[in-house]
Amino acid sequence: MSNQRPNQKSYDVVIVGGAIMGASTAWFLSDNKDFNGSVLIIERDMTLTACSTAHTNSCMRQQFSTELNVRISQFAADFVKNIRSYMGGDERVPELGIRSFGYMYFADNDRFADVLRESQQVQLAAGAATQLMTPKQIKKAYPFYNVDDIVLGSINLVDEGYWDGAAVNDWWRRQSRERGVEWVQNEVVAMTRNAAGTKVESVTLASGEVIACGQVVNASGPRAARTAKMAGIDVPVEPRKRYSWIFKAEQPLDRDLPLTIDPSGVHVRENGGGTYQCGGHSDVDPAVDYDDFAMDHSIWENHIWPILATRIPQFEAIKVQSEWGGHYAMNTFDHNAIMGPHTELSNFIFLNGFSGHGLQQSPAMGRGTAEWLTHGEYRVLDMTPFNYERIAADRPIIEKAVI
Repeated sequence: MSNQRPNQKSYDVVIVGGAIMGASTAWFLSDNKDFNGSVLIIERDMTLTACSTAHTNSCMRQQFSTELNVRISQFAADFVKNIRSYMGGDERVPELGIRSFGYMYFADNDRFADVLRESQQVQLAAGAATQLMTPKQIKKAYPFYNVDDIVLGSINLVDEGYWDGAAVNDWWRRQSRERGVEWVQNEVVAMTRNAAGTKVESVTLASGEVIACGQVVNASGPRAARTAKMAGIDVPVEPRKRYSWIFKAEQPLDRDLPLTIDPSGVHVRENGGGTYQCGGHSDVDPAVDYDDFAMDHSIWENHIWPILATRIPQFEAIKVQSEWGGHYAMNTFDHNAIMGPHTELSNFIFLNGFSGHGLQQSPAMGRGTAEWLTHGEYRVLDMTPFNYERIAADRPIIEKAVI
């Protein structure tokens, strides 16, 4: 794929990475009446074939253990359900919804059950509709589950389930282009600081151009650490491999399957038409190479399928239709977003480390980052707890609901 050259030598905002976080930020900048600067998005591969956005489960949930994460998902739900009005009433924009089959968390011990109870209180206080269920209640509502080892379940059937993340991403890209955001297929290979060492002065592209920047946004997903290193700084984000399978059941379930999180960490959900999507990873979960998407077929046979067949006996007779490996951009510090400016490089803005819940957080994250770039502060939802300074201060925000 050939590199494209930017039209200008200087931009107010340069966004490194054009998957869903970069697209969201660009669109919200274009939608912010107080922002009138120039924006350049640099993306290695405009097809997004290998990025996390393309390998997603494409689901959203309200079930988090921190209030801010709940509110972030609530905005995502509102944005998706009202996307056309958010996009100025543009009649080309499709009407979208959420297929709310819910997430079902299973606890197989009292300690995890207590975590579900504590998290439910946070969620209810934020206005979510999370319900706790006894094994008997679970079995009545979803007879196909084996709950012999289960102590407690937690589910929310409001604004929790599948949504069309690809459509939202496509329209962010399309409308931002129409509003003047410049997108180029190229790669940032170096960054240069100013003489004082307090700002990134320019980025160098693989095609040789040196592009001056007012502010630079690191929206490069699992490659976040590589991008930060170009500016001489560190961010605790690494690619972790996550496997997905689509399978068809010989005996499909008689009702929608919630996105079920087994205590083992294996998860499975409704996909439609008697097919289901499941995911998991190996017990040893190291950082992997940025371009390593190879499947480990033994994981399905030895780990995933036995767990599925135990939890849902009807899944003993199933046939895999497709499979792929993708990457989580794992924040090894606390599994939460890393946002805002670097503590020393004031114009280097982080948008990294979503640890598997980036797609559903992209509307609020793009809006918040656009607010920061425009105003130097968050205006609608205060994202400062996620700012990079907590990394430097060794002040983690522990999110217990990480899949």
